[in-house]
Amino acid sequence: MKDFTDHVGSNPMTPREASSTPSSQLHSPSLSRSPLLNSPDHPQAVNKPKTGHKIKFSNTPPVVSAPPSQMHSPSMSRSPFLGTPDRPVTMPPSGARTPMAYIKSRNLTPRFLTPLGSPLRKALHLTKLDPTDAWLPITESRNGNAYYAAFHTLCSGIGIQALVLPVAFTILGWTWGIIALTVAFIWQLYTLYLLVNLHESPETGIRYSRYLQLANAAFGERLGKTLALFPIIYLSAGTCVALIIIGGSTAKIFFQVVCAASECKAETLTTVEWYLVFTCGAVLLSQLPNLNSIAGISLVGAITAIGYCTTIWAVSVAEGRLPNVSYNPIRIGSEVSKVFDVLNALGIISFAFRGHNLILEIQVSYTLIALCLFPLAIGGYWAYGQLIPPSGMLPALFMYHSQDVAKSIQALASILVIINALSSFQIYGMPIFDELESIYVIRFKKPCAWWLRAIIRTVFGFTCFFVAVAIPFLASLAGLVGGIALPVTLAYPCFMWLKVKKPKVYSPKWWLNWGLGLLGMCLSALLIAAGVYVTIDNGIKFNFFKPE
Repeated sequence: MKDFTDHVGSNPMTPREASSTPSSQLHSPSLSRSPLLNSPDHPQAVNKPKTGHKIKFSNTPPVVSAPPSQMHSPSMSRSPFLGTPDRPVTMPPSGARTPMAYIKSRNLTPRFLTPLGSPLRKALHLTKLDPTDAWLPITESRNGNAYYAAFHTLCSGIGIQALVLPVAFTILGWTWGIIALTVAFIWQLYTLYLLVNLHESPETGIRYSRYLQLANAAFGERLGKTLALFPIIYLSAGTCVALIIIGGSTAKIFFQVVCAASECKAETLTTVEWYLVFTCGAVLLSQLPNLNSIAGISLVGAITAIGYCTTIWAVSVAEGRLPNVSYNPIRIGSEVSKVFDVLNALGIISFAFRGHNLILEIQVSYTLIALCLFPLAIGGYWAYGQLIPPSGMLPALFMYHSQDVAKSIQALASILVIINALSSFQIYGMPIFDELESIYVIRFKKPCAWWLRAIIRTVFGFTCFFVAVAIPFLASLAGLVGGIALPVTLAYPCFMWLKVKKPKVYSPKWWLNWGLGLLGMCLSALLIAAGVYVTIDNGIKFNFFKPE
């Protein structure tokens, strides 16, 4: 008791007063942790004792110890009020002494995680996430990064649609072809910018992870589904069908090239059987659970997309222009036919930039895509001119250079196209998987079992196979598909920005978005009409259930 009375001052406690504080409480963990203990920053407020004596404390705090077991307990060692030599105690400027107030006042993100840590922390604190998102494939995993987005974008943005760009130049010619391609690219970059800015709402803190969610938020659920659901489903499912057609046909060509080089006697499969082989591979890969899990596949798809685009246009340019090649735009038929041919060519260019229905899932820049699309369109038209077949660059390579180009180069181009088609199938199928699984999740309030998810994806894959066999000419309708896809890419984002951001009426942004939105809708209607007219006028062979 001697040490204690030294701190009391000149008026020591009476034995009765000293006995009022049991010695066991002096070593109590609760007493050692009490915020009422005096410190230089927080002096203790003491009630007047009953005896009338005033107790004075010195500046040195009393030494109160806790049992050794308490000093190493997890709760005590993790307390924000216990300092260590490497992590001294610092109090928030506000003076708040509660643990939560202390934690909120500190930046707990390690510096080595910047700049990825800061956006993640901001998203966690400011964004309202739908709890069911954790059960759906697009948003099931939040561990993605900018590299994953780049892989997805390159894989899906450079695809089979790029191979038919030179066909549009045969109608538009050099000048208008390059102008239309450049304007379409800049236009879709602008709408991409709008979608990225609408991705998260700073006013409500809500994140829209899907194009359809954003459309519903902007236009209302009924109108949003009416405008966006069909084009999105049509684009995703239609692209998967086209990928089966292109992938299966290219697999057949690859087998023929390899067998011709090795002089094998193996009998090739039929076109339908090659479709089936491709579909089985696509369905097998589609069992990966979510968007982030296919990042590796998208990386392979991105590499192969860049590879086959570069290979095809480089080989075509290296072999030189074909004899008697002409660059005069094709102008045949009546004036109405000429107008619809031009509109159909614009639809082909629009088809090359479809995919905004995936942008909220895989947003990133399009620089590498431009570096692939422009050389392919310009180089392909320079090499083949009016002689390019309607199916695009890949058939032209085998049609005109099968004897000039080494078999290994032909096989390489074919296998790159096949691998890219398999990879792209996973990306374009993901919105369908997400939509189908969301029906189950919303109805039963629980995630899909692994076996149910496998059944859903298998049924979707083989449904696409059936459509590919039934309508094998679908890949030839690029202009019509481009017209249907155009509002999703070029028009709806402008209207959604107007609806959500509400710019000042008659301001430059107001005029720009209204003008682009209305122009996009008018172009879509014209392109759909032109696609139907050209399809009928040119007499595309509707070989139902007879793929060649």
